[in-house]
Amino acid sequence: MTVIANVRRKAANLARETMYQIIRSPVITEKATSLTERNQIVFRVSLEATKPEIKKAVETLFGVKVIGVNTLVQKGKTKRFKGRPGVRSDVKKAYVQLAEDQSIDLTTKLA
Repeated sequence: MTVIANVRRKAANLARETMYQIIRSPVITEKATSLTERNQIVFRVSLEATKPEIKKAVETLFGVKVIGVNTLVQKGKTKRFKGRPGVRSDVKKAYVQLAEDQSIDLTTKLA
């Protein structure tokens, strides 16, 4: 069995609770909002989440058809808090490409 087939099989057997842990929150920024014109949605996701898992979670939770998923890990910046150095947490983002005539209304609640 190949590695790709093993990952796809694991992604197919996700529990609904696990899907909510994978998809943390939508990203609501000016850039992310402009991407909705091209049928793309941006989510913050778990650092351990894989592309097949993200695809399955979005398709199941929102009831849409996903064409592709691109991910990036935004490394945490070094900042100063009250004069002491600190580091922000790393964040993983997923850019999800939806099929034509598909959309997600982020203002509604999930069931």
